[in-house]
Amino acid sequence: MRAILTRRLTVRGFIQFDHLDRQADFLHDMSEWIRDGRIKYREDIVQGLENTVTAFQGLLQGRNQGKLIIKVA
Repeated sequence: MRAILTRRLTVRGFIQFDHLDRQADFLHDMSEWIRDGRIKYREDIVQGLENTVTAFQGLLQGRNQGKLIIKVA
């Protein structure tokens, strides 16, 4: 907080629900960009329900890269 104040930075949040009127455009554009390979994303996939606790602990400790998915079947 001190760095924000001393550097006179402006902090502004982004609320997704403020832009619901543009959701259809977003979904259309984003799906096209993902298909074309212009947008890349990461997923961490952990196998088995028995590894859920360890995976969640890793999530809280910052060990994951991208979205964490627990594959149970």
